[in-house]
Amino acid sequence: MLDPFFDRLSLDGTIGTETRLTFLVGAAVLFLVLYRSIPLSLLIPKATMQRPPVLTVPVQGREITIDSSRLHKPNFGYNVTVSKLLIHPIKSCRGLSVTNARYTPEGLENDRQWSIVDAVTKSVITAREVSKMVLITPQIETDDNSPYGGVLHVSFPEDSRCDSFDVPLRPSKEMLKTWQSFDVAMWGSDIDSHVCEAVSLPPEPSKSPSAILSSYFEKPVHLVFKGKRPRNCAPTAAFPELKATAVYQDGYPLLVLSQESMNVLEEELRNQVGKQGIDEHWRTDKLMIERFRPNIVFKGAGPFAEDMWEEIAIESGPVSDAPGILVVSKCVRCLLPNVSPDTGVRDKAVPYKVLMKVRTGIDPANKMKPCVGCNGVPLGEGVIRLGDKVVIKRMVGNVGNGVDTNSS
Repeated sequence: MLDPFFDRLSLDGTIGTETRLTFLVGAAVLFLVLYRSIPLSLLIPKATMQRPPVLTVPVQGREITIDSSRLHKPNFGYNVTVSKLLIHPIKSCRGLSVTNARYTPEGLENDRQWSIVDAVTKSVITAREVSKMVLITPQIETDDNSPYGGVLHVSFPEDSRCDSFDVPLRPSKEMLKTWQSFDVAMWGSDIDSHVCEAVSLPPEPSKSPSAILSSYFEKPVHLVFKGKRPRNCAPTAAFPELKATAVYQDGYPLLVLSQESMNVLEEELRNQVGKQGIDEHWRTDKLMIERFRPNIVFKGAGPFAEDMWEEIAIESGPVSDAPGILVVSKCVRCLLPNVSPDTGVRDKAVPYKVLMKVRTGIDPANKMKPCVGCNGVPLGEGVIRLGDKVVIKRMVGNVGNGVDTNSS
């Protein structure tokens, strides 16, 4: 392109390669000198001068960004509501779908307040080891006239031939003193626990809660109620100074998950049918959100939006002073969601192999393990109802949205 220009500078019509190179270098230096005196806005198109995205989050194994304009929109531009509430009174047993739930800093009321433990080892038993325990159905039956606020009614599949039984919903301090007590081992913690007795004395020892459950598990077990001693939660990378307690939850008081996240996982599951041992029936079978055992399910945020949240609040009306809920960590997944909550049968592949394909690398501390949903810690007490608005108070990187986040 510059050959005619160089020919005009040459007496004989030729210029050597070295001369041409020297000229080009000099021209480049001159351009840089002039460039420093020219306003940057004249050299760069206006569109590229806008503030770049500020949030980068790994989603489905890749990084996504949120452009900065979202930071200045009410609630980060989201319209999020509570679409499902689930309480699991007995750890690893069937969950209850409710329309509203009270919560405290230790989670939803009556959630994982009870657990089933091995009578010999005094360790918690979960559906990871005994998958059929998801078929045990607890029901909360409140009674304001009862000295213990009502009962926890526990029933079993009909073909088990196990009798149902009732235990006190909120046993008094005096009642707990009469029950057998010991520490239970779970995830490196020693949890003070009380062996539950039936509301009314059974006609024979074989009808006690422990005896009935032992028949179902085919080994000696107990149903235990969490004592009053606080069980501390571990700090997380996002909250190294975390001060929180829980009952029989695996790690933290709450588990939150968006419905859109489940929709994406179900779509990916359909794409994987016939691969990695995923059976044909998954072309039509629904991947139930109950497999993941969340407490609060949201809609309106988009898939895996919860990965980007650091603090939320759930408001029941136009004016609310609802306490915040810290989103303290991603929920690392094991094989438990492979157990069907309807049949108690563990699938050999679903959903774990799907999660391994699209949800690994989400948590820097557990790069080789899949994550779905997030762990939460309430900063106070309140009530959550279906349809309540979810306010995103803070996103990853301590990015606020014009809301007072000094709630700790």
